Amino acid sequence: MLYLTDDLGLLPFFLPLGIIGFYRYLWFFIKIAAWIAYQPRLPKSNPTYLPERDVTIVVPTIDAGEEFKIAAKSWLACRPKEIIIITETSMLGPLQQLANEVDPSKIKVRTVPKANKRLQMVEGVNAATTEILVFADDDAIWKPTMLDYILACFEDLKMGGVGTSQTVHAVDPSGHQTLWEILAGYRLTSRNIEIAASTHIDGGICCLSGRTAAYRTLILKDPAFQYCFTNDFWLGKYPLNSGDDKFLTRWMHSHGWNTYAQVCKEAELFSTFKNNWRFLKQVLRWTRNTWRSDFRSLFTERYIWRRHPYVAFTMVDKLFNPLTLLAGPLLVIKFALSQEHHPTNAPLPGWNIAVSYALWLLATRCLKLFPHFLKRPQDIWVLPCWLVFNYYFAIMKLYALFTLHEVGWGTRNLEAGAQLPEKTGDDHHQQHEVKLEMDTCSTTH
Repeated sequence: MLYLTDDLGLLPFFLPLGIIGFYRYLWFFIKIAAWIAYQPRLPKSNPTYLPERDVTIVVPTIDAGEEFKIAAKSWLACRPKEIIIITETSMLGPLQQLANEVDPSKIKVRTVPKANKRLQMVEGVNAATTEILVFADDDAIWKPTMLDYILACFEDLKMGGVGTSQTVHAVDPSGHQTLWEILAGYRLTSRNIEIAASTHIDGGICCLSGRTAAYRTLILKDPAFQYCFTNDFWLGKYPLNSGDDKFLTRWMHSHGWNTYAQVCKEAELFSTFKNNWRFLKQVLRWTRNTWRSDFRSLFTERYIWRRHPYVAFTMVDKLFNPLTLLAGPLLVIKFALSQEHHPTNAPLPGWNIAVSYALWLLATRCLKLFPHFLKRPQDIWVLPCWLVFNYYFAIMKLYALFTLHEVGWGTRNLEAGAQLPEKTGDDHHQQHEVKLEMDTCSTTH
């Protein structure tokens, strides 16, 4: 590539590539610096909130299995007042049996007529009697210190929602992780760095992940919130059921509540992921939810610009990320093809260019994932697959952008919004009662 010094004709192609590269690595080192400076909030010796008095765990599920027992025992170790499982009527028997096997005195099972995650969550909210409510996935495994560290954040009276850091729990009982689980682990490492950085810089977070997130119950019991939450449509006609965590995060931003991410070992949860190619379907669903939510945050609601400008900028960056990522190999291909007609006697062979570029990518990705390899050095063998996955992900993001009308779950039989309740005269009366509050709920747009 030293030929650039002799062939100024290639500058129009490679100067933009250099500028993009400089920007992306500058952006990366800013995030790393903020991540290093970040500090979690520590529990007080005499806390305002106690798990056994002030916390209800709500778990919407339809098909909990043996992993539920492991997760439930980890929740109980954190001493919550109660755990409420919300399922569909047909699954009451199996879920009640699981609850009885773990702790029937602490775990209650409630039902809704048909599976719909958001309606299940609202059912759990209305059954809760504590000041703090924690939503958890049925496979989220906690450390015994989880609730103590979550509650530490609620000493701030304006704190509305608190998220956690995450890592992968292997499906295989031996602890062996497949390629797909390691890829998920790479993504979680990047996410943990990102949310710690944004929390440190401006107190914002792009998403309070639904795997485990805590909220003040009074926010969730608001009739305006519940109406918006269960009547959420994309473009006014596609009912949304997934993306509940994105909705909740935007609600905190738009209604003046603070958010915080507890990124530390004491508040780290373990979660299972698809250990086969179906992981890609999960990623596709998450990507569509991110597109929809970020568009709303940036262009419809716009609260994020004023409250958390750094987070807003990260959202803008993600909009263009697929294009900047794909620009690199395209310009390198252009450079390789140009060598065939290079005026010198010793043009660079195409394989030399390709290998050099691949080694550069491997080195820089290894640097970005260094925090992951500090914990799991054995995962480094997946690094070449991570390169391929990144380019696949860039193309998939563009595909997701043009298929935002597809609102199904993809990996489950639970179709988004398929069981939203029919509107009745009572519903219209209720809608009229909350109209004044609904004027601030732009998420129904």
